[in-house]
Amino acid sequence: MPFASLGLNDQIVQTLASLDYTTPTTVQEQAIPAVLAGKDVMAAAQTGTGKTASFALPLLQRLARKTTPVGSNAARVLVLVPTRELAEQVHESFRTYGAGLALRTMVAYGGVSINPQMMNLRKGVDVLVATPGRLLDLHRQNALGLQLVETLVLDEADRMLDLGFSRELDQVFAALPKKRQTLLFSATFSDQIRAMANRLLREPVRIEAAPRNSTVKAIKQWLVTVDKKRKSELFLHLLERHDWPQVLAFCKTRKGVDELVALLDSKRISADSIHGDKPQPARLRALERFKAGDVRVLVATDVAARGLDIDHLPVVVNVDLPIVAEDYVHRTGRTGRAGASGEAVSLVCADEVEQLAAIEALTRQTLERVEENGFVPDHRVPVTQAGGQIVKKPKKPKKPKASAPVVTEDVRFRR
Repeated sequence: MPFASLGLNDQIVQTLASLDYTTPTTVQEQAIPAVLAGKDVMAAAQTGTGKTASFALPLLQRLARKTTPVGSNAARVLVLVPTRELAEQVHESFRTYGAGLALRTMVAYGGVSINPQMMNLRKGVDVLVATPGRLLDLHRQNALGLQLVETLVLDEADRMLDLGFSRELDQVFAALPKKRQTLLFSATFSDQIRAMANRLLREPVRIEAAPRNSTVKAIKQWLVTVDKKRKSELFLHLLERHDWPQVLAFCKTRKGVDELVALLDSKRISADSIHGDKPQPARLRALERFKAGDVRVLVATDVAARGLDIDHLPVVVNVDLPIVAEDYVHRTGRTGRAGASGEAVSLVCADEVEQLAAIEALTRQTLERVEENGFVPDHRVPVTQAGGQIVKKPKKPKKPKASAPVVTEDVRFRR
């Protein structure tokens, strides 16, 4: 099915052809006509399946038909995302897909000066991609009014709730016009998100392009059991043994990220990092260096689990398992994008067995276990079963205690 058959105009179809986009994905086939028709949409799709294009393409076409300019300090389409990296990625997609269209777009997030963002909003924008916190900052300073928003897009709404944006989202919803189009797109939908969707969306078109909370089938997933203190050593061993050209590695903490990068630097392996303590320009610079191939290993916390769109990334390594099981889906979704193959490797220690069980229950699969010679752990990782059950080793039966000797009284010694 070509893109033109979905109702997209010739100019957008030609732009897609120049990008070598010829056949829409499953979620695009279902979502694009619904968004063009002005309907509310709730779509769950695996990351890497063209989710952003599913809402960006039809919204750009609808905006291009507008004959009146957008008002000052206003936006017609508002796209809310959880992280700065995802904001940059989504905004770049709008710019790429909208090449040649006379539309104004901008991105707004914290960690950088608010003044240029306020200046850009003076003439109004057709599309604003923003994180919730910075959006409210702009709204409170009267740099942005929300009364002219025609379409609200919530991208990765579950992650926004995970990051504690629930109150901010409620404030945004209260400031938006009641009559609007609302779109929810995400790789995973928690029960909490579904409840929010029931409250916000009006007779939405529901799209399940893939099983809920599933990982991409093209990804080979496996784990290596190891003692916690030897994880970094094992990572270096696997990097050398498999000769991976590039790796995106995830650690649980910022300290863990910095320590792994320092170790890689000491071994003369080019590495960089992304985490919450780094200023946004440094984070973007690290990502661009990785995309350009100047860096072999990019180490990140879960701030980068969503929003990193890297072509042909061969391997994701979970040096630490994520605390939230859903983040495993998003981490592994950085590879195997757009139908490509990839690998997702997890280094698992005994302390992480409950997180492992939660991941396997969420994704409805049992990850293949591998023991690496020289790294067999002293603290064994309990076996898990499909459904996330932990199989505990049977306890050895206790030997009965020896009975105390019975002392009988010899009457001959009585006095």
